Amino acid sequence: MSAKKSLNLEKSLADLENLVEELESGDLPLETAMKKFEEGIKLTRGCQTALKEAEQKVEILLQSAGGEESLEDFEVDDA
Repeated sequence: MSAKKSLNLEKSLADLENLVEELESGDLPLETAMKKFEEGIKLTRGCQTALKEAEQKVEILLQSAGGEESLEDFEVDDA
């Protein structure tokens, strides 16, 4: 992933976190909350795309380096 995409991903994640905090506060008028929610959906989709691209690049690098043909699923600990 290029530095620009990495920066955009990190900025998008920070922006998304801020949006969630604003929405959770409950102090926004409905129209503003809906606009923030829509913006959050767009940011989420962009983040998902960037992460998918990074995953694909890692797979290509592993295969070209003679690594495992299939990757193991990464388990996220929610605790």
